[in-house]
Amino acid sequence: MPRIGIRFGKTRKTLRVPQVPIPSVSKTLADFVAASSWAEVEAQSLEALRSILNFFATALGSARDPVVIAAMRTLSPFSGTATSTVIGHSQPMDALCASFLNAISANLLDFDDTHPETIIHPAAPVAAPILALSEMRKLSGREVLTAFILGVDVECRIGNAVSPRHYARGWHITSTCGIFGAAAACAKLLGLPAEGIANAIGLAASQSAGNVENLPSAAKNVSVGNAARNGLFAALLAQQGFEAAPRAIEGPLGWARTMGDEPDIARLLDGLGKTWEIAKNTYKPYPAGIVFHAVIDACLSLRERIGGRVDQIELVTVQGSALLLARGDRPVNNERDARVSIHHCVACGLLLGTAGVAEFAHETVIRTDIAQLRQKVRAKLDSEMPDGAARVTLRLSSGEVLTETVIAPRGSLAAPLTDRDLEAKLREAVRTGRSDWDADRIINAIWHLDAVDDVATLLQSLRPPSASPHTASNSTLSRPERDDHEQDRTVRKGPQGS
Repeated sequence: MPRIGIRFGKTRKTLRVPQVPIPSVSKTLADFVAASSWAEVEAQSLEALRSILNFFATALGSARDPVVIAAMRTLSPFSGTATSTVIGHSQPMDALCASFLNAISANLLDFDDTHPETIIHPAAPVAAPILALSEMRKLSGREVLTAFILGVDVECRIGNAVSPRHYARGWHITSTCGIFGAAAACAKLLGLPAEGIANAIGLAASQSAGNVENLPSAAKNVSVGNAARNGLFAALLAQQGFEAAPRAIEGPLGWARTMGDEPDIARLLDGLGKTWEIAKNTYKPYPAGIVFHAVIDACLSLRERIGGRVDQIELVTVQGSALLLARGDRPVNNERDARVSIHHCVACGLLLGTAGVAEFAHETVIRTDIAQLRQKVRAKLDSEMPDGAARVTLRLSSGEVLTETVIAPRGSLAAPLTDRDLEAKLREAVRTGRSDWDADRIINAIWHLDAVDDVATLLQSLRPPSASPHTASNSTLSRPERDDHEQDRTVRKGPQGS
């Protein structure tokens, strides 16, 4: 076949585009992680302890959920040496399996911590693998806290660089960015040099996954569990000499561009080592999507104002941002829908006067009075309202109109949960999750984590005694686990969330 082309004279010139050197993101983050010690992060340790306390609360609340039990049953035949605690259970599993299970438990009820700028839930992907690894290596509490703070910083900074378009394109950012925090934190605990930490971050880029379409199902929790497990796996591979491309994140065909748009490197690196993303972390008072918390707060206030006249409500109008409507203006068919429903959150606040785990459970969701009140709710866009805020207006049969606006809901940075609130949340999680773990012992242990020489001994002391090795079969599950397993062999879909 003849060649077809256009000639531009007798000679051809190759245009040379000047190359502006861009430092590798993986290397820059790895240098920071490798050089950071307890002295650099100690000022962030209280917030780290609060985050880990909240992590235990959410994991304990879900530990006996059929999704978690089914995952234990699936992983058990493949588990290696049982070195690491599975929160809420008596028997340990290997570090990779424990990482997966504790991450899905902590994320399952949409009750975990939230980094507002990215909507990443930072603790589950990072705390799960570093606690599992710390038991294997008998590390100190300060080592664990140092790695945790650094891991949260890495995952949220990478999230900052690709937000909000990354999530808007359908990537579940807790999963896709959480793996980077897990890899960096685990590499730190393994004592890898900066080069090894950079390789772990690059290896994480090859395993990052999770999509928003799967949020209504247990597949969402699988991707969060994989972020934790595969982050540890990436660090272990790097320890064995596995290498990754220096620009695995920001390169022309790297993670950021293939999963979104041009990364904002300046935003990623701004204030590195001086400002800390964990300082921006928040904790949920309600097991629902964070954008619905203002709706709940407004309705709780309105309930007090109408003084029991709930039966006189004719119409409820909820005004909020496009994000609120996109996430929550939906029919409610089950408990998963309820956790991300403007209509159900209104019913919880106005009719029930509370919004805990029980208020989003199946038995509550299907109540006739709840369903009837949901039908009276209308969602309306107010483009002036910031994300996370809401205005709720009631029209009563008497003609009276009442309005409540909440800009900074309870649990936000402007109205944070106190330490006592987080302790109460853990105690309630032990109760609602039907756990045989001792709440006060857990709370005391976590507040003193920075003084512990061996985290393995601490975690083992929290586990109730068990008579037999773990095989996740009916014959060896503890009594409460066996009861749950017999009640429901069907894996329920996980709840929707951010």
